[in-house]
Amino acid sequence: MSEQKKTILSVSDLKVQFDIYPKGAMPWTKPNKLKAVDGVSFDLYEGETLGIVGESGCGKSTLARAVIRMLPVESGEIMWLGKDIAPLRDSQMRSHRKDIQMIFQDPLASLNPRMTIGQIIAEPLKTHYPDTPKEEVKEKVKEMMKTVGLLPNQINRYPHEFSGGQCQRIGIARALILKPKLIICDEPVSALDVSIQAQVINLLMDLQKRMGLSLIFIAHDLSVVKHISTRIMVLYLGNVMEVADAADIYHHPRHPYTQALISAVPIPDPKIERNKDIILIEGDLPSPINPPSGCVFRTRCPKAQALCAEQVPELENPRGTHRVACHFHD
Repeated sequence: MSEQKKTILSVSDLKVQFDIYPKGAMPWTKPNKLKAVDGVSFDLYEGETLGIVGESGCGKSTLARAVIRMLPVESGEIMWLGKDIAPLRDSQMRSHRKDIQMIFQDPLASLNPRMTIGQIIAEPLKTHYPDTPKEEVKEKVKEMMKTVGLLPNQINRYPHEFSGGQCQRIGIARALILKPKLIICDEPVSALDVSIQAQVINLLMDLQKRMGLSLIFIAHDLSVVKHISTRIMVLYLGNVMEVADAADIYHHPRHPYTQALISAVPIPDPKIERNKDIILIEGDLPSPINPPSGCVFRTRCPKAQALCAEQVPELENPRGTHRVACHFHD
């Protein structure tokens, strides 16, 4: 797949850190470094969906916001269509933002309650193409509303008049109005009911085929990620644990952390669900301010040995489709 399709985004050794000052610190106190993303690398190909999974605090949302340059980058490269956008200032990023859009987790909170949905969807057009005639903007907004399953006669209504699923459709319409090349979906269905989740995911998959979009889809639920993703990347404490095709990583997980995540996915058959083996991860997520030496997962890993504390495992098989960072993987 990687040899046939064009790479539109290539992230290399990306690091995102935050300064954390102790409570009551003096002005000259040296801050602690919180390593939210610690050397993540991946490629995204044209027309594919890369799913990113991991428990809360593993750096999924921080990675997404760093890629779109909503957060400052400590080091590393973000090659977008052949250009490194990591060192660009906000003013220099403006021309790239119309090609990279984002859908947020809370559909209602991401919409301005004082604006009609017509104004919300039209806002990116007015920002990037201020000279577009009002009637043309209105027609494009109505057309996009139809595309995402909203009625054009609802254009003058406000966000509080819509359900959570409809608000997420408004957010999708706003992200698509500029016809971007990449959509970053930051847990877009986690705040929705299960039946509405399926509708939104199916809508995203349909729009991807129709518009040739590339997607980065972030979620906790591996069953949701498997349904929509071409490939899946597993994060833990800001590090990549495993990357593989969706079906391969679901049926043949090799990293102990991935195996634990897969074992927690519910199975529709009650008999199989009752008899399956669930791998429990003991302990809490370590602090990203003071991560474990060597492999960051070793403090909770059932296979950890002395080598794991001494040496950081690298992603094996750099040219293969299934890569895993573990000294003792299956």
